Amino acid sequence: MIRFERVTMTYGTASRPVLRDVSLEIEEGVLCVVAGPTGSGKSTLLGAINGLVPHFTGGRLDGRVLVDGRETRTHAPRELADVVGYVGQDPVAGFVTDRVEEELAYVMEQLAVPPAAMRKRVEETLDLLGIADLRDRPMRTLSGGQQQRVAIGAALTAHPRILVLDEPTSALDPTAAEDVLSAITRLVHDLGLTVVLAEHRLERVIGFADLVVRVRSDGQVLAGPPGEVLAGMDRVPAVIELGRLAGWQPVPLSVRDARRRAPELRRRLPERAAPLHDRAAPLIDRAAPLPAGPGTGATADTSLTARGISVTYGDVVAVRSVDLVLAPGTITALMGRNGSGKSSLLWAIQGSGPRRDGTVSVAGVDPATLDPAGARRAVGLVPQTPSDLLYLDSVEAECRQADRESAAEPGTCRTLLDRLVAGIPGEQHPRDLSEGQRLALVLAIQLTASPGVILLDEPTRGLDYAAKTNLGAIIRALAAEGRPVLLSTHDVEFVATVAERVIVMAEGELVADGPAAEILTASPAFAPQVTRILAPDPWLTVAEVASALEPAGVR
Repeated sequence: MIRFERVTMTYGTASRPVLRDVSLEIEEGVLCVVAGPTGSGKSTLLGAINGLVPHFTGGRLDGRVLVDGRETRTHAPRELADVVGYVGQDPVAGFVTDRVEEELAYVMEQLAVPPAAMRKRVEETLDLLGIADLRDRPMRTLSGGQQQRVAIGAALTAHPRILVLDEPTSALDPTAAEDVLSAITRLVHDLGLTVVLAEHRLERVIGFADLVVRVRSDGQVLAGPPGEVLAGMDRVPAVIELGRLAGWQPVPLSVRDARRRAPELRRRLPERAAPLHDRAAPLIDRAAPLPAGPGTGATADTSLTARGISVTYGDVVAVRSVDLVLAPGTITALMGRNGSGKSSLLWAIQGSGPRRDGTVSVAGVDPATLDPAGARRAVGLVPQTPSDLLYLDSVEAECRQADRESAAEPGTCRTLLDRLVAGIPGEQHPRDLSEGQRLALVLAIQLTASPGVILLDEPTRGLDYAAKTNLGAIIRALAAEGRPVLLSTHDVEFVATVAERVIVMAEGELVADGPAAEILTASPAFAPQVTRILAPDPWLTVAEVASALEPAGVR
């Protein structure tokens, strides 16, 4: 179905190819997961399948890519649209209509599908992806996760034989991600659809994979069964890491497989007191005074108090009278299903977003009343779509501008960027970066201002395991300086490693608030892999398990 024959791809004046001598075959009816470090060339490999590479990206492609017998170098993407459905990292960039139902029908209109068949396919897709309630919604009112599902649906309505997905679950909450992956798996098993998807959150997808293609940083590719390919990778999902720690052979790839071996490991672990799930944690001490401090900016022991925050978009209430206190030096995770109001709350706190009611105080000042430079020093926000904050023509120019605007030492922004994702060429255009690289760049720009409070909206989206480890270290360092950090995320594995407190939103309200161990182990939806494997014992991470085994010498 898909064949790469000695493919080498080089962009513009780049000193080395992004893909090097790739020979690969993906058979019909296979679910193939493409893995590799941030910026390694995964998106390039996917784009070569439907002809986006090189027709729209430019560059030189040597070798051949054959899709259903058609060579992509001589067939433009429009000539492959009946065979290949494609959803990129940024679904918004691919939308062409204003309403959800119109977007689902658009590709079929281009392929001249009869109206009766179009209506039937739209209804099937709405039900398949659980987005029937979004049918009449304007595209601009959707959350990032809702946009992701609509984009996948728009690709599916054309009934392609191959579906190519770049980070399809990155903006989805755990339940929505499972629903989408289950739907995709049904299409593979029942209809013989070939699915090729790139994903950094391997813990979500590896259990469904028939084939794994590993793209290395040097552009070379290794393909094979999931167990064989992952065995050669240092950074792997928690289920595999736990299997290695426990000495299980073969190493399990899914929670289900690991659960069968869990009793033996639980017997080796010391008893651990379960969190008090029935203990109600107060959302806020309403009698607490507003914080006072020496102005805004990167001062130690900065706190944030928000009272009565409400956000509306027309008749839609996104945030309902939320009260929130972020104590100095704390790391809090904001979780909840797609569309629950997390991003709206972050923007309202930062001061740039709409706020119908409520007040925010950072060191005694509301960020909404400050000029842009002052607001940036008070509260730094990294949005879901980091490209919105990038406007210059090179990474180097963005970093220099960040240093100037923040009155920071030259090179400060670049140093922060290299700590997150090393090796990004300074001359590269920000729009040519991968999603994870762009996010790292914007995070570095925001941190250059040394804000007193840090807000991160889906900060691990597009980041590989190594970059997440570096991000976690930076977040802990920021908290150690006395800054509160609030991160909105669906990445439960990352939350388990960095967050002390977890807040859950639903329908614009805060519905749970407490220590991370309590919230994560109490919820099947938000439980990390280690918790699911070792339940009912309340372990969160592999590091905790390893630490518990070492003193007893039973590792």
